[in-house]
Amino acid sequence: MNYQHQYADGTRIHFPLGKVVCIGRNYAEHAKELDNPIPTEPLLFIKPGSCVVPAEGGFKIPAERGSVHYEVEIAVLLGKSLSTRPSQEEVLDAISGFAPALDLTLRDVQAKLKEKGLPWELAKCFDGACVLPPFVSAASFEDITAIPVRLTVNGEVRQDGSSAMMLNPIVPMIQHMAAQFSLQAGDVILTGTPAGVGPFNVGDDVVLELPGVSRFESRVL
Repeated sequence: MNYQHQYADGTRIHFPLGKVVCIGRNYAEHAKELDNPIPTEPLLFIKPGSCVVPAEGGFKIPAERGSVHYEVEIAVLLGKSLSTRPSQEEVLDAISGFAPALDLTLRDVQAKLKEKGLPWELAKCFDGACVLPPFVSAASFEDITAIPVRLTVNGEVRQDGSSAMMLNPIVPMIQHMAAQFSLQAGDVILTGTPAGVGPFNVGDDVVLELPGVSRFESRVL
């Protein structure tokens, strides 16, 4: 695995890469586009740290395993541990940075697993399934309830959302996660994807943005 946390200014972050805690169907329109019911409580799953790769220089997809869908998400990097039921202030103090990330999904594989009522790990946890550019400091945002996120592929905007559209906002979401299992410094939270998901193709040019704050170019290899 060739990944180490860093900020966009090149500063390295001195705690190890941990797990990636994800929430599914956190945007109503995304749930609808895949014909999924809107959850009545947060739908959580975990990717191992081993699936994380940097966005710089491009990233590979396992196209031989079927359709590989992009899902752009606001990634939250934790700089302090959280457990039990942290307060809002504790959660905000623990957030170190934000980045526009890609949660990649083997959609054909996932569909077959869902048909059988099986877990999604084979579709969500393969090597390279989480693409992370450098983080920007949490201090870059005065209001984390309205962070924009955007994905552009080959010059066309494919996904354009905001944390204001989330069914479970960032702080309550992390509070809920920490109530289920301990979160550690170095863990990354993926906060759900807005509508517009679709397949990547080898050779696609990709732009990941938190518009107005960070912008990163990459390529599907």
